[in-house]
Amino acid sequence: MNFEFSKEQDLLREQARAFLTQHCPTTVVRKILEGNDPFDRDLWRKIAELGWQATVIPEEYGGLGLTYYELAVIAEELGRALAPTPFSSSVYLASELLLRDGSPGQRERWLPKLANGETIGTLAFVEDLGRSTPRNIQTIARNGKISGRKIAVTDGDVADFVIVLVMSDKGNGTSLYCVESKEFSYEIVDSIDPTRSHATLEFNRAYGELIGTDGYGWETMNAVFDRAAILIAWEQVGGTESTLAQATEYAKSRYAFGRPIGSFQAIKYKLANMYVKHTLARSNCYYGTWTLAGGHADLPLAAATCRVSAIQAYYYATKENIQTHGGMGFTWEFDCQLYYRRAKLLALNLGSEHWWQDRLITAHEQRNKVA
Repeated sequence: MNFEFSKEQDLLREQARAFLTQHCPTTVVRKILEGNDPFDRDLWRKIAELGWQATVIPEEYGGLGLTYYELAVIAEELGRALAPTPFSSSVYLASELLLRDGSPGQRERWLPKLANGETIGTLAFVEDLGRSTPRNIQTIARNGKISGRKIAVTDGDVADFVIVLVMSDKGNGTSLYCVESKEFSYEIVDSIDPTRSHATLEFNRAYGELIGTDGYGWETMNAVFDRAAILIAWEQVGGTESTLAQATEYAKSRYAFGRPIGSFQAIKYKLANMYVKHTLARSNCYYGTWTLAGGHADLPLAAATCRVSAIQAYYYATKENIQTHGGMGFTWEFDCQLYYRRAKLLALNLGSEHWWQDRLITAHEQRNKVA
């Protein structure tokens, strides 16, 4: 069984990498990091012109109708370039939720705008710093009016609409509601990586529209989490590879005691371990993409495996990249920090590593029961 990408998909990767090399160098990332803009609007417009937001959206809704293989390729290159855009919120979460459980009317209203980049969407589900469960959701929907508070909402300050996880007033569990930005207030919160903005959202009897079946919000959200986890893992793999290349290049060009530091055993071990972890994460992502594209029953298991291995690989690579650069690696002028920031941030998106390790165990147990 071959999980590799096709020649056409590899060509897409080359084109995406060339585009991002030109339009998203680290100077663009630093401009967002050091400035006041929440994301690079010019880059967002340009990738919309290329149709990246429309990749898997069906043609009937203004999309390209391509597969998740193409979207995985784009995700990897966006991660490699540290692209400061709300791509993952709009594409991996909002669009996926609408594609999976949106009504025909909701799809017709939102998907064409998401596809052309005119509209930004996101998902709001976290309410406190503890572990979210269906029993501790306090945000509630009463007759279609949402009241409550969500924290650490990725791109919540720039979203045109947000899909909110709420407790149903009918007492039958959690539900998902689509709420437009004019219906809620927000407060921007600081994060380790300002190139991906976050906000606290306040809902005070905000009008919302039910997505999917009332009482099945938690199940729907977790199904979309499995899909998004694979795509975010590809971003982490792209960032890991870029970090490894950065560390390798520095190790070959930096001399100490008359020799390149890459010739020292301690540095060799660092680079070798980075490579091994990156290769493991990439292989898991190949399999994860295959399960995603084919709707395979192993999708939850593959998603958790992708997520855990990608978190570990990206964090390890960015940490060791700083160490490989020595004292210079800790300075503001070097780009090591940019990847470290993104690695730490992505490690917490969609739940922590420990949370996904628990999901991995659960998915493995369920698979054994079926077998």
